[in-house]
Amino acid sequence: MVLPTRASVAGLALLALVTAALLLLGAPLAVVVKGMGGLLLALLLLAGFDLWRSLRLWAAAAVRVERRLPAAFAIGVATPLQLDLVNPGPLDWRVAVFDDLDPVFDFEGLPRSLRVAAQSRSSLQFQATARQRGVVSVGLTQVLWRSRAGLFEWRERLGEEQRLRVYPNFSALARYAWLSGDRRLQQIGIKNFVQRGQGTDFRQLAEYRRGDPLRHLDVKASLRQRKPVVREYQDERDQSVMFLLDCGRRMRADEQGVSRGENSHFDDALDALMLLSYVALTEGDEVGAQTFGAAPGEDRCFAPRKGQATLNALMNHLHDLQPSNQHSDYLAAAEALSRGLTRRSLVIVLTNFRDEDAPELQPALQLLRRRHLVLLASLRETALARIADQAIDTPEDATAVASAHLLAQARQDAFKRVVGRDRLSVDVEPRQLASTLVNRYHQVKRAGLL
Repeated sequence: MVLPTRASVAGLALLALVTAALLLLGAPLAVVVKGMGGLLLALLLLAGFDLWRSLRLWAAAAVRVERRLPAAFAIGVATPLQLDLVNPGPLDWRVAVFDDLDPVFDFEGLPRSLRVAAQSRSSLQFQATARQRGVVSVGLTQVLWRSRAGLFEWRERLGEEQRLRVYPNFSALARYAWLSGDRRLQQIGIKNFVQRGQGTDFRQLAEYRRGDPLRHLDVKASLRQRKPVVREYQDERDQSVMFLLDCGRRMRADEQGVSRGENSHFDDALDALMLLSYVALTEGDEVGAQTFGAAPGEDRCFAPRKGQATLNALMNHLHDLQPSNQHSDYLAAAEALSRGLTRRSLVIVLTNFRDEDAPELQPALQLLRRRHLVLLASLRETALARIADQAIDTPEDATAVASAHLLAQARQDAFKRVVGRDRLSVDVEPRQLASTLVNRYHQVKRAGLL
């Protein structure tokens, strides 16, 4: 696409104004036409020569675009990207650059104008933030280069299209791995974690350290070593954790909007699933997942397996899931899981509970509990808490606060009716879900409930 520059348009406009002014001042029409026409013809010839010469020079040594992208993106995380403009020719070029990103990206730093020096490489950086998980495309790079005389701009699409994946946010997982090494997990709300000497399965003998339980002292080993030796234990391994992930319309709740830096309820549930999967796999258990409530033909099933490679496989299996507008059939999901999962497991149901779900959810939980240990994890809207805690300045405020308390109490009562005496199940705000699930998992391990 060839476009005239502002300088060209301004020149033509100035020529027209001068022509009009001369005619208004009484200059002979024939003289004005001859003089201004000749000047216009000269300008057109100059423009044509500039365009012809510039196209030849560009074709002989065109600027190349090389894009540097990460292996993948994480939703909501600003990721730096880099474009390298390589000029192999003997001439400088003035260009404007814009990268063709998928609409799910927000970006800063584009478009950018720069001069690419002769026989050089110029780099520019910008940031892109993905607002949706799944497979995204990064198209060709649009380059608008200016002719040698600056009369025209030529738009080209350079480079190559690439497709990348946007995964759930890894930050919670990375922070857990970092803090667990320093025993500082309480900073992210995790109160129960693996401690030296605790658990039910024997692990190894170790030299006594201050604070170790005296009941773990091994007398025979201490006599042989001539120093205090204790028996270390670990939580039982080779157990199974299975997630039942709701992908129905209830999980579409997005109170703040991802554009404000907040995840949707479904994204928070997926982040919690990934974090607990990492914790369980690290502790020697197997992890699997099954979805329900997705669009027809879109439900996923990931059979439980062990090993650190499982986390990547699970993430690749679920990273592009989106909540649907379908009704979630809890009983059908429980029946499908019961048929496919014969080994007793910790089944974690991730959903967004409502009072009217009780007639379907309660029999589904009862069915699962015949063989498995079930943990219902429901996401509670933060809007109710914000309204309930707001200041009361007007009668309308009082009505809103009272209604929020009434709705919260009704939800709490309905949740208790559904879970019964179950103390594992939780109804928490989305941001608390990940740490709460990890705490519940460790409670199950400590108590040997599986």
